[in-house]
Parts: sequence; C-alpha cells; structure tokens
Amino acid sequence: MRRYIALLSLTIYLGALPIPSALAADKLTVILDWFVNPDHATLLIAQERGYFADAGLEVTLIAPADPNDPPKLVAARKADLAISYQPQLHVQVDRGLPLRRVATLVSTPLNSLVVLADGPIKSIADLKGRKVGFSVGGFEDALLSAMLGRVGLSLKDVTLINVNFSLSPALISGQVDAVIGAFRNFELNQMDIVNRPGRAFFVEEEGVPAYDELIVVAHADRLGDDRIKRFVGALEAAAQFLVNHPKESWALFIKDRKELNDELNKRAFRDTLPRFALRPAALDHGRYIRMARFLKDQGLISKVLSIEKYAVELR
Repeated sequence: MRRYIALLSLTIYLGALPIPSALAADKLTVILDWFVNPDHATLLIAQERGYFADAGLEVTLIAPADPNDPPKLVAARKADLAISYQPQLHVQVDRGLPLRRVATLVSTPLNSLVVLADGPIKSIADLKGRKVGFSVGGFEDALLSAMLGRVGLSLKDVTLINVNFSLSPALISGQVDAVIGAFRNFELNQMDIVNRPGRAFFVEEEGVPAYDELIVVAHADRLGDDRIKRFVGALEAAAQFLVNHPKESWALFIKDRKELNDELNKRAFRDTLPRFALRPAALDHGRYIRMARFLKDQGLISKVLSIEKYAVELR
C-alpha cells in the first residue's frame, strides 16, 4: 500500500510538471501558391481535423505576397515547404533550384483552353486568326503551341494578348476569343454564374502529357526531415476524409473563413473533389519523365534529368 501511495504521489507530481520540449509539436511552415482557395482543401482539412496535430506538427500556412516566391523561399531555406506546380518544378530544377516534389495535392491538370459556349470557336482549328488571352507566359505558351500543333497551326497563327489574371472578363467582354491558363474548376464556374457559360478544351486531351497540377516541394537537402514524412501522412488522412465526407469537409473549409463562403468557391470545391490526390506521397515516375520531355521539346528546359532530380516518394 505504501508503495502504491508513493507511486500515485509521483504520478501526480510528474503530471504537474511542464511537458518536456521533446514532446512539443514540431513547427513546420508551408507557403501557399496563392490565396486560400478550394485547391488547398486537403491542407485545411488536415489542419481543422487535427491530423497535423496528431502527427506531432504545428503547421503554419502562409499566403505569399508574390506567387512566384514560394519555391524560391524553400530553395533559400527560408521556408520548410511550398505549394507549387509540376511543370514549374521542372523549369526551376533546370535553372538550378534545389527542389524536390514530396507530395501531390491535385493529381490532374486544371489548366484548360476556354472559349464562350455560344461563340464562334467550335474546335481548336477555329482559332486561326483569332486572339488568345493569357496571364503567365512560358508554360501557357507551350500548352497552346502543343494544342495548335495537333491541327496544323502554330503560335504564329494566333494573336497572343496578356490579360493578366482577368481571363474570364477578357473572354466575356470580347477582348479575346479564347483564353489559355483558365482553371476548369474556377473560370468555367465563374462564367456560368454570370450566365455566360464557357466550354473548355482540356490540355491532356489535346496533345499535352497529363501532369500533377498542385504539388508540395521541399529543399533537396531536407528530404530526410521526419517532419515532412509526417506531414505527408497527415495529408493522406485529410484526403480520405475529403472524399468520404464532402459536406462536412465544406463546412470545415469555410469555418472562420467567411470570405470563402460564396457560390464560386462552393462550386469550385465540388469540382475539385474528384481531383484531389488520395495518395499524396505516391509518385508516377512516367508522368514526370513525360512532362520533362515535353518541356524540353517546347524549349522550356535544356535537358531531361533522372526522376530523382525532380521528385521523391517518401517511405
């Protein structure tokens, strides 16, 4: 009995002590690619459902001041992880940035060529002599070039107009006849809401290799960091919850985020659900090599590197 009382007293005493630092959550900073939107649902669900906390992580999600900065901040060791895009990763690695893909958030292309549903463009061949709006040069030019090439056209057969990020407004107003770079889960819904429906030509059906749209990148020298592996594991739990409980996931997505609770985001959330990567860690080697070859053929990278120079599958 005395031993029991002594043990109980010790247990109460230890319970009153501060938790040792070794048991405290490990901090991890993730720089988003843009402001919070439905493409980031896996991250927000992992946060709201406590999957990050269960993995012993305190994750901070930060929207960038400049969407071009996130991968650069990771490369400079000023952030742990960044949300980026597979095609951009190939270009950044080609330019010497020490980055590797460690997870996938959205596993299908979202990019598309969009025209007015009731407009004169019925096929890509109809773009000859027309105006095409774009927001970011480089990769979007390569996409359009490949799509035009399938019908015997080239970029010389169209007039490219930089409309910045006003893709839908430029198309609806007649400033351009088509836009490249429109996300099928956003721009199509945006146009439908204002009763000017659009029609999309999906890049992966028009000569462009399928690719991962949204990915998580880490510094090449930090792939052994156990925090990253735990982070990716939490993403998988969140992805499973998303597809199993879409209504509850939407409620968690807009929780304390009134600015997201509108018709556009609700539709975009719905349309993105089937595109979330259910196995974020899983790596399709062929997909990365095919995209590298495509980008080299388009003149955007100088050479095709081995898969481990672009991406890893953490185990």
